[in-house]
Amino acid sequence: MVNVETFRAALAELAAGVNIVTTRLSDERRGITATAVCSVCAEPATILACTNRSTGTFKMIRDSGKFAVNILNDAHQSVAETFAGRGGLQGNDRFDAALWHKGAVLELPVLIGATALECEVSEIVNSGTHAVIFGRVVGAEVQGITPLVYHAGGFRGLTSAYSRAAG
Repeated sequence: MVNVETFRAALAELAAGVNIVTTRLSDERRGITATAVCSVCAEPATILACTNRSTGTFKMIRDSGKFAVNILNDAHQSVAETFAGRGGLQGNDRFDAALWHKGAVLELPVLIGATALECEVSEIVNSGTHAVIFGRVVGAEVQGITPLVYHAGGFRGLTSAYSRAAG
């Protein structure tokens, strides 16, 4: 079995899109930065997001049965850092770092300028410290963004990578 350091070093080389997974229950909102998000199938439209089971965000997703995936653009780095826990803000206070509105279908927190998918939980699978949450997509806002990615321990906009490759 591979050791933790090697595992983390290998995964640091995997570039991944940066997302904020949000949820709401009554007047309370929760959210986390997540890179473990991907499509599952188109019919029915289904995605998955992985979260640590010890977070308030996971617990609220489990209890509310709904979540949104906000796909960040390259101008959202500071918001991603806030929702990753940098700066010490917790819970509902994290939402003060940016402008949000309620999604059209489930009224979940949607970041202005992000592409967003509103989901109803269809299944939760526990694996170690994390849960894989499958969501049936019931609403979407498409913004035509240039995505923010995470690679080698840092956030990067794809436009900077494209301009370096072209130059």
